[in-house]
Amino acid sequence: MNAPVLEVADLRVRVGRREIVRGVSLAVRREQILGIVGESGSGKSMTVLAATGLLDAPGAVVSGSSVLAGQGDSIELVGATPRTLRSVHGGRIGFVFQDPGTSLNPLLTLERQITESLEAHRHPTRREARSRALELLEAVGLPTPENRLGSYPHQLSGGQRQRVMIAIALACAPELLVADEPTTSLDVTTQAQIVDLVRNLQRDFGTAVVWISHDLGVIGQVADDVTVLHDGEAVEQAPVLDVFDRPQQDYTRRLLEARPLIGSTGPAPVADDAAVLLDVWGLDVRFPVTTPVGRSTVHAVQDLSFQIRRGSTLGLVGESGSGKSTVAAALTGLVRPDAGRVTLDGADVLGVRRRDEKALRRRIGLVLQDPFASLNPRMPVGTSVGEPLVVHGLADGKAGRRARVDELLDLVGLPTAFATRYPHELSGGQRQRVSIARALALEPDLLILDESTASLDVSVQAKVLELLADLQRRLALTFLFIGHDLAVIQQVSHDVLVMRAGSAVEYRPAAELFAAPRDEYTRALLDAVPPARPRV
Repeated sequence: MNAPVLEVADLRVRVGRREIVRGVSLAVRREQILGIVGESGSGKSMTVLAATGLLDAPGAVVSGSSVLAGQGDSIELVGATPRTLRSVHGGRIGFVFQDPGTSLNPLLTLERQITESLEAHRHPTRREARSRALELLEAVGLPTPENRLGSYPHQLSGGQRQRVMIAIALACAPELLVADEPTTSLDVTTQAQIVDLVRNLQRDFGTAVVWISHDLGVIGQVADDVTVLHDGEAVEQAPVLDVFDRPQQDYTRRLLEARPLIGSTGPAPVADDAAVLLDVWGLDVRFPVTTPVGRSTVHAVQDLSFQIRRGSTLGLVGESGSGKSTVAAALTGLVRPDAGRVTLDGADVLGVRRRDEKALRRRIGLVLQDPFASLNPRMPVGTSVGEPLVVHGLADGKAGRRARVDELLDLVGLPTAFATRYPHELSGGQRQRVSIARALALEPDLLILDESTASLDVSVQAKVLELLADLQRRLALTFLFIGHDLAVIQQVSHDVLVMRAGSAVEYRPAAELFAAPRDEYTRALLDAVPPARPRV
């Protein structure tokens, strides 16, 4: 076996009095992918940032050893000088982070961003740098790479931006590639493409890869060996098949059990004679856009029709850009459709008069993907949850509003003491529970959940999905559940509508669709879901 490219021994990170990373040891070799997995707060990113000399937290003290060997001189990264780290970062170690939208410079072309690290570490001629940039865009599978060199990040999709980030990370042929949650915000199909891309590039370039994720399903697709972190400690380290087939720790077993898998049991059926609550017919939404060659129109939703029965869940699924969130925006009045008819329990939603709009809007609740962005950071939880009661005049004074807020927090499984906390004091799952409590404050007839679990750890996601199922049973709630992961959609949905490029591809009862999908696009979405066991 070849020597490790990166060897970490007894790594510890202390911030103030708290030890964040506690004695972690790991190694990754050439042509090997090491998966590091754990929930948010387990110390995954902190471990790798400290091991690669990229940690810059105020007051952080790093001890232990982290040696970068590879084919160059061996370098101790813990305690290395800034000059040494500058020579390593981008040259011998490449980084791909979770959100390419914040990692890429919006003011620079793709060519300039790729050649930047080349000029800093390899000093090529301008022609050589441009040729290398084109070669890398071809290697990562970006369509029409010659035309993309002069493009800017905002002109690419999320998956394309992540491919560009990989190209930048590989520009100097690094010995080690660090991928920190690189597919978390991507569709399952795009996620599968990025996983395949990294594996192919790793094989072609011989790079060692450290892949960080909270999802064991993704780790099973990409990793050779796995390190499971919990509360800053490595609780299990083994080859990937051993982790899936013979997990040694209860924590690892809980992570495996929390994964949504195709074939899971769906919700309890609703009555056959359940009345139709939401009726959408011929919904059509267009957006005018300005392009370099003039004005154009994006046809976001095209002649879409569906129904949701009272007490049921319709799963709306598709890739980014398929029009899912535009449907939610049209139903909640955030976007005005160009055509179509929408009725809620017989009442017209689109043609409502202004004086009746406020009363109608309270009948449709909305829970968004990022609870940290949708909650006011300056408001305590109790104020945020109680705000809709004030706006609609439903609270009977401060005492009545406080009692209703306590009732809502209890409904979503949070202590009433959380009313005085602020969003930054809560975990991601707790913040999403607050968002659900806020949406339920007005007792809506329909609750729209727009990718409401997509950014959560799989274990937290499982708890939120259990909460939603429990609320639906107890309160007979009706859901429009928007997502891109068909395994999650199967778990929560009575009916499923698959969208692509603004149009309906398949619209059938969930049991029928998952038993025998008719459309090739639906089968592609199903194939992209990580399997229960890694494919060898």
